[in-house]
Amino acid sequence: MTILDGKKISEDIKNEIANEVDKMKAKGEKVPHLAAILVGNDGASLTYVGSKVKACERVGFESTLVKMPHTTSELELLNKIKELNEDDNIDGFIVQLPLPPQIDTQKVLLTVDPSKDVDGFHPENFGKMALDMSTFIPATPFGILELLQRYNVDTKGKHTVVIGRSHIVGRPMSILMSRKGWPGNSTVTLTHSNTKNIAQITTQADIIISALGVPNFLKAEMVKDDVVIIDVGITRVEDPNSPKGYKITGDVDFENVSKKSSFITPVPGGVGPMTIAMLLKNTLLAREQRRAH
Repeated sequence: MTILDGKKISEDIKNEIANEVDKMKAKGEKVPHLAAILVGNDGASLTYVGSKVKACERVGFESTLVKMPHTTSELELLNKIKELNEDDNIDGFIVQLPLPPQIDTQKVLLTVDPSKDVDGFHPENFGKMALDMSTFIPATPFGILELLQRYNVDTKGKHTVVIGRSHIVGRPMSILMSRKGWPGNSTVTLTHSNTKNIAQITTQADIIISALGVPNFLKAEMVKDDVVIIDVGITRVEDPNSPKGYKITGDVDFENVSKKSSFITPVPGGVGPMTIAMLLKNTLLAREQRRAH
């Protein structure tokens, strides 16, 4: 059994990006600039955005954090997005989700300039991804592809079962795993909360990508031997023995499922670190595209 070590691979990717940035600096070129808009003060969002800003420093990017109060109106946020769209100094930006209830998330995502949408959430980028055209792939799916690639996991002709159909992970993974090329060329079954007899489907899977958000949902009896497991779930579970009072748990019963797996991602330290690394990679791509135009 091989652990798909997202922590290690994400460090490799950050080193590669830092080298690219050094080359840009040596040529006197502008370095990539990533901005993030954070509305409100949701604890998890603050942590995520904080680590994105740190990661930018680590690779030599410029970064800007735009903080807006949770009382921000939809119009104020849309105006801020238009400002970033028009700012030539900014190569890519993200709007940290979830947004407060008074703001329509779809409207916000539609307002982001697709050429700066390094999260890959704009319908134009999502559509290009579905049509196999070059575009920004959402950071978490992009990170999963990169892990499969760097560990040489064979996906051709394999049966991939995706659990969860969110627009951020499940749906894009089902599209990407069935595309021509590698990682891809697999036969995909997309399962979700209304799927009947899910264990019957998962026991036939060669590769399982779980993005459900239900701790320890996938049990050893639900998988076959030598399965490849990608666990995208990340849930805080109360744990009196932990100094923090909780532990981070994935969708997969790691202890038992890992005994039957050929490859498996740990939680934490699997898919999570890859997401930020690929956001940086998308920002580097955005910078290169802007330079080419």
